Amino acid sequence: MSPTTDGRRPRIVVVGHGMVGHRFVAAAVERGLTATHDVVVLGEEPRAAYDRVALTSFFEVGADALSLLPGGAYDDPRVTLRLTTAVVGIDRDARTVTTAEGEEIAYDELVLATGAAPFVPPVPGKDLDGCFVYRTIEDLEAIRTAAAPGPDGTRKRGVVIGGGLLGLEAANALHQLGVEAHVVEMAPRLMPVQLDETGGATLVRHIEKLGLTVHCGVASTEVLDDGTGRVAGLGLRDADPIAADIVVFSAGIRPRDGLARDAALEVTPRGGVLVDERLRSVTDPHVWAIGECAAPAGVMYGLVAPGYAMAEIVVDTLLGGTAGAFTGADMSTKLKLLGVDVASFGDAFATTPDALELVFSDAVAGLYKKLVVGPAPDAPDSWVLLGGILVGDASAYGLLRPMVASGMLLPDNPEELILPESRGALQLGLPDEAVVCSCNNVTKRDLLDAVDVDGAHRCEDLGATKACTGAGTTCGSCVPTVKGIIEDYFTAVGKAVDTSLCEHFALTRQELFDVVAVHGYRSFTEVVEGHGTGRGCDICRPTIASILASQLGGHVLEGETGALQDTNDAYLANIQKNGTYSVVPRIPGGEITPEKLIVIGEVARDFGLYTKITGGQRIDLFGARMEELPAIWTRLVDAGFESGHAYGKSLRTVKSCVGSTWCRYGVQDSVQLAIDLELRYRGLRSPHKLKGGVSGCARECAEARSKDFGVIATEKGWNLYVAGNGGATPRHAELLVGDVDTATLVRYLDRFLMYYIRTADRLQRTAPWVESLDGGLERVREVVVDDALGLGSELEAAMARHVDSYFDEWKATLDDPAKLARFVSFVNAPDVPDPAITFTTERGQVRPAEPDAPVDLGASIPVGAPR
Repeated sequence: MSPTTDGRRPRIVVVGHGMVGHRFVAAAVERGLTATHDVVVLGEEPRAAYDRVALTSFFEVGADALSLLPGGAYDDPRVTLRLTTAVVGIDRDARTVTTAEGEEIAYDELVLATGAAPFVPPVPGKDLDGCFVYRTIEDLEAIRTAAAPGPDGTRKRGVVIGGGLLGLEAANALHQLGVEAHVVEMAPRLMPVQLDETGGATLVRHIEKLGLTVHCGVASTEVLDDGTGRVAGLGLRDADPIAADIVVFSAGIRPRDGLARDAALEVTPRGGVLVDERLRSVTDPHVWAIGECAAPAGVMYGLVAPGYAMAEIVVDTLLGGTAGAFTGADMSTKLKLLGVDVASFGDAFATTPDALELVFSDAVAGLYKKLVVGPAPDAPDSWVLLGGILVGDASAYGLLRPMVASGMLLPDNPEELILPESRGALQLGLPDEAVVCSCNNVTKRDLLDAVDVDGAHRCEDLGATKACTGAGTTCGSCVPTVKGIIEDYFTAVGKAVDTSLCEHFALTRQELFDVVAVHGYRSFTEVVEGHGTGRGCDICRPTIASILASQLGGHVLEGETGALQDTNDAYLANIQKNGTYSVVPRIPGGEITPEKLIVIGEVARDFGLYTKITGGQRIDLFGARMEELPAIWTRLVDAGFESGHAYGKSLRTVKSCVGSTWCRYGVQDSVQLAIDLELRYRGLRSPHKLKGGVSGCARECAEARSKDFGVIATEKGWNLYVAGNGGATPRHAELLVGDVDTATLVRYLDRFLMYYIRTADRLQRTAPWVESLDGGLERVREVVVDDALGLGSELEAAMARHVDSYFDEWKATLDDPAKLARFVSFVNAPDVPDPAITFTTERGQVRPAEPDAPVDLGASIPVGAPR
């Protein structure tokens, strides 16, 4: 496109930087629209786009974890993002927008992505102090402040007006904050748009078990005033009022179309900019609307997936494409509300002529599953799936929802799809055009193209396929289906994914673990003679060493086992870039006495070590030469320290806040539990390193949900989260079980860790391990909580053996002259330090000298002398 008359490149102005506005910009960059256009994004909020779908998790993970643009800016220099910039007017004749500061910004194409605003019913008292809406992070921060216990520690009471999706999310937020929560819904059931009467009743039973109170079929009349302008409660029609300190309005949303109305753009009677199938305003061809502020064909869509589809269509149209047209959207929903799986898809209320309902209900187990089926148009005596509802167990959602859009014929007994032990729809064969991931509009054909062994794309595992196609990267509900399609395809084309551990063993790590257990092997030699070939390699040797350590205990340097270890385990310390080692003593729960703190300082001073407080609440001592390690350990062991296992694929730390001991918000003693768990699982060898965390309240100061296992205190006990992951691929831990006592928590955690150790692949963290399991977290819950495999006692016994056999590897090494003999730089000159190790100083501490940097000669010193 040629430059404009004022000499600048054509400019697209995007008003709004929520999830849909961000998706438009991301698509514009990815598809090359910024090669011809500049993009200016004007966001009214003070922060860049973030994940509103997961808004409730803000209390657990913080704002940074929700951000869709962590750096706060786009890499493409043709995109300008301006936050805290409200647009107050549009001049369609001049093609400019005006900001609240009076600045005029010209546009050639204007994209409105202003979203929606919470609907606040016009009840008296709605503006009292203590009334909130539930829409932004700032709203949640205000609710969190109001939810803090009173000076005397009394628990606050809160009421949410609205029992739909947003209302239950708001109730979940209050519940997480320790507020006594009530939900008021005018309809006769919860989630009236998605659930029928029985489904809603099933959901109520689940929610009330958690301690919340649900009031359905009642209308709010007024917010009661305590006489000082603050909330005192909520008045109800034909029912007793509810005493409350907090009222949250979450009764739906309305399109933010004020700008459009002021600019004389046509809007629908129910709100929203009226647009055509390409999302272009029917009033002005240079104005577009996407997301919740748009009303294609007069309908407003309040889910993120339709908004994403709209964004993609506008980008395609601006690029000159003709393929995209918005003709409606899949309004299916799957989510976890207060720990309860809920899903609704297709024609859930059987409004289609001749539709029939197939229902499975188990009131005791809290399960309700309904399929709506109808006659197949072109196949007499056959049926197709029209929709359904799932409450309590939505594991089949990823398989059932694509079947609705595909129109595929159902089996003779379609009830098998929802009955226990269902055979599953994957075996029925989804057609290629079936949309598997509705959030990102990924079809089965898209997945097959990504893994086609004869094509240019060769994604060979789930992670690569997700990265390539986007499937499963938004809500994640389709991940099991995506995994099944990939595996089925490879099987069909005869392409076997080699699961051998290495060239010496044609077995997986899990199979080797079982082999060692069954045969009672006690050495690498026995394992390789029985099931492998050759002498092993740097893959199988440490792996089998870890398996032997997990099952047998014993010192990792004992006998031939010592020769199997990698560099870190071989010297019980972490090797650093200049050949020195770091020493990390264990500090359980981060709690340390002044006397022990002084010892660490003295050791660091006397051996000239660099000191760093780690994110896991320990102190790392860097720069120790190999031959210095025993002397350093001696000082630390004599002071009561032990190995922190920072060098091993084992438990590192269990981080904690100060909990109820010191913090005014703490509801449980998180420090004691963190110490107990760290001492219980110390030295536990596993496929990869393990990290834990314990937070004393829902404010989550220990960041427990970024850990392999995380524990968060509640008024009733503990919530256990599992399979979180930091590092290169962050992932939040998910709730395994809630409100359990300490003994139950430990029992389930014992099972979880031993199940992971027994079945995970080599170097597989807990997050990808759970994702790789058929059924994912639900499978883990079946094994760990429900004991579906009958392994509970066996896993607990394995952990008990570990606890009983623990010993400190540092002290055991110091007590064994044979093991100490390895700690020398030169075997033929044990008293000579490695001259290649040199240091310089920076910020008052030593650091490795760079190869070409001047060397601080005073930093190269005799063994054991102060640096």
